Amino acid sequence: MIKNLLRFFQKKIILFCLLIICVILAALFFVQFSETKKQQKKLPKIDLSIKIKKTLEKAHVFFDAGKYDSAYFYFNKTQLLCDPKEDYADEYVGSLNYMVEILQRYGNFYEAETNLIKAFPYLEKTSSKKYAINAYTFMAFNYFYTYNNEKALYYHRKALKTAISTFRKARILSEIAFVYVQQKKFQEAKDILEPISKYKIVDKVTPSNTNIVRSGMLYNLALAYIGLGNHKEQALKCLDESLELTIPYNNDFELIANYFGYYLYYSKYYNPELKKFYAEQSYHAAKRAKSAGNEIDRLADLLEMDKAENAKKYWKIYTRKNDSLYLSRKTAKNQFADVIYDSKKDKEENFELKNQKAERELQLQRQKNRSYISYVVISLSLFIILFLIFYITTKGKREKNDIMLKSEMRISQKLHSELNSNIYETLLFIQDYNLEDKCNKEKLLNSLNSIYSKTRNISRENSKVLTDDRYVGALKEMISEYKTQNVNIILNGFDSIPWNKIDKNKKIILYRILQELLFHMKKSNSSSLVSIITKEIDKNLVIYYTDNSNEITSENSILEKRLQNVENRIETIKGTINFDANSESGFKISFKLPI
Repeated sequence: MIKNLLRFFQKKIILFCLLIICVILAALFFVQFSETKKQQKKLPKIDLSIKIKKTLEKAHVFFDAGKYDSAYFYFNKTQLLCDPKEDYADEYVGSLNYMVEILQRYGNFYEAETNLIKAFPYLEKTSSKKYAINAYTFMAFNYFYTYNNEKALYYHRKALKTAISTFRKARILSEIAFVYVQQKKFQEAKDILEPISKYKIVDKVTPSNTNIVRSGMLYNLALAYIGLGNHKEQALKCLDESLELTIPYNNDFELIANYFGYYLYYSKYYNPELKKFYAEQSYHAAKRAKSAGNEIDRLADLLEMDKAENAKKYWKIYTRKNDSLYLSRKTAKNQFADVIYDSKKDKEENFELKNQKAERELQLQRQKNRSYISYVVISLSLFIILFLIFYITTKGKREKNDIMLKSEMRISQKLHSELNSNIYETLLFIQDYNLEDKCNKEKLLNSLNSIYSKTRNISRENSKVLTDDRYVGALKEMISEYKTQNVNIILNGFDSIPWNKIDKNKKIILYRILQELLFHMKKSNSSSLVSIITKEIDKNLVIYYTDNSNEITSENSILEKRLQNVENRIETIKGTINFDANSESGFKISFKLPI
């Protein structure tokens, strides 16, 4: 009893002494930090307003001229010059919004999302609501283009909540209705658009936008009417008025949609001659507008309806255009990779003026030298204090910490095994090759992009999985990340499954199984088409996964490794797995788990 009391008081004394040391060191740190802040305040503030203004003007000139690679370069240079925490929030967020618009034009949605995330913390610092509205709208478009309509609606609603003017609200409501149309929620779209279409809402800031926005609103309402049926006259009236408003602008890109609306209308209300006529009109408008994606889609419509003698002609054009579009997008992607890399190289020059750079670096180095010893002592002392307190008061948590340590070791080993050789090869490449050469730059960028992709995949493999009402959206988002220009993923049946009835643990395991299959599909790099079908059969969730990889004909050991984790996960929830070993057309697997 006496020994235990002595030990208790000894521990208390140690903790008391360490606490005193911590307080003293914290006071020293505070004094040192205060001195550093004072010295930083003494440094002269650099006025970059003129440089920012000129750079932004160049960016707008190139953007208006359709030279988007040069525009992207100068918009990026502008946002690097800005310090939104202190000033220039308008220029910073505005430049990022333009960069996102350019990236979305070229289908680079992940880089666009990265830029939008950078803008969000500074939306409240901007002088006008338009910056936040544009940022939310672009994020909504980003999710819409990546097939996540629920997230798209979420950001459209945030934009609607932020908007003040009636015109902006009407335009956002029209975008929301368009998403509903894509979801086949035609009644919801009609309920939104009918009331606002009765009034001509004017854009007081830019009056020229009034008719073009109203044209789009009427077009969306016509699509809702066509989808609902029994609104033949209303749909045609909306299409006619929309076309009448569009024609004065002499904008072939807008006419593509107008004529396509008539095509849908005469498809619904059977009139083969007019259906074909407007399909051709939409195709010719896309051709004049040089919109390769729309041109290919309209050719597909003509192939579907035309006679055999013309179908052969359209098929040749369709094949040639499709190949040309793939090549141009690939070239544009490589071109933008160079632009992004070159822009980032100028970051240091943009932030530092050469006349004051040497003085600033010297002052910062002196501050670092005075702080190093204090930082080391404080860090070590805090580590010792936290370790002793943890050891004395939380013995019961050791098992949890061991589990966390094993998880960290597993992630660390995976990072080492998958990234070690890539990083080493990249470092050798930097040492041995001239990075001024464009080909070498591109190789370096591809290598860095590969390292980033692997790291992001490992992070996502170990991240938390949402199991609430957002589960199906998160699952689709994860699947869409494996979709590329070379890999098309088809989903079927996801929205018909009662996900709320499925156990959270089973949702997580299903998420990980699909993630495992898609990861190995991407790693094999031999698939161009993936199909994932979900069905509810006799109170069981059945998933059919198929891809056209040539892995079946390769080594069986690789295939066994691919299925090992999947089998283990399914066994834990008493599910069953069926693998089609005789398939000659690719990799096929189905598994069933009880709901």
